[in-house]
Amino acid sequence: MDSITLRQGELGVTLAPEIGGSIAGFWSDARGTALDLLRPTSADALTRGDPGRLSSFPLVPWSNRIRAGRFTFGGKRVDLTPNLRGHAIHGLGYRTSWTVMDLGLSQAVLEHRHAAGEWPWSYRATQRIALTPAGLDVEMVVTNDSETTMPAGLGWHPYFPRTVATTLHARVTRLWLTDAEILPTVCVTPPPDRDPRLGLAVDRVALDNVFVGWDQEAIITWPERRARLRLRARGPLTTLVVYTPPREAFFCAEPVSHITEAFNLAAAGQSDTGMLSLAPGESARAAMFLAPEVA
Repeated sequence: MDSITLRQGELGVTLAPEIGGSIAGFWSDARGTALDLLRPTSADALTRGDPGRLSSFPLVPWSNRIRAGRFTFGGKRVDLTPNLRGHAIHGLGYRTSWTVMDLGLSQAVLEHRHAAGEWPWSYRATQRIALTPAGLDVEMVVTNDSETTMPAGLGWHPYFPRTVATTLHARVTRLWLTDAEILPTVCVTPPPDRDPRLGLAVDRVALDNVFVGWDQEAIITWPERRARLRLRARGPLTTLVVYTPPREAFFCAEPVSHITEAFNLAAAGQSDTGMLSLAPGESARAAMFLAPEVA
């Protein structure tokens, strides 16, 4: 798969448009050698074309799981083909190739268009990925190109390097507990060992949970690497998904617009899912900014 490398001063980012419009690397050369700020992508992962093995991929037109791939919206029953343990997960954008619409030394614009089918709404999504002297700015716009209102969500699924002492700090208000299928059950105050306001030791706790009431900023600290990364979100991204699988060299902190299973929960009367409803021709815009602090 062809990749694109952008540069801006000490920062570099590699893109893999054909693999779900994904990012395949983000690093800083501030010390004279590359310090990975997202999980690096191997040559094998690029050859296999699996976005789940890259550094980050976009989430559109929804994020996380839809139970059994089924939901009802506006009186319309939708049946999606499950793609993970019986559920439909992470949208459609990461499963298809994106087109390069514009390319410069430090910026690229990628586009994904979907024609109505199993997902019965046509839409288009655009990512503008740009390096600035301060960091990596990724913006996405999704537009409903169909003739009826479309449910929607968007965000990103970045993978961060994980060390023994890595911590994640984020100001949130509540945590969704889950069942055995990682679907939400009840929203609670985070217990101390799972409270990112107190600093999560990501190597000591196993999480695959949604945090809500997020103020759109998170700080990742790698003491052994003498580095930090500040994640800032814009737009409707007020939900943070944290995934810390045991015995892995990565963890995820995913800025998204809605909770897991949002479409079905909204249909059942839950009012605070974060689900977006886009009228014909309407757009939603969101962004993620990754700012490294390298000593």
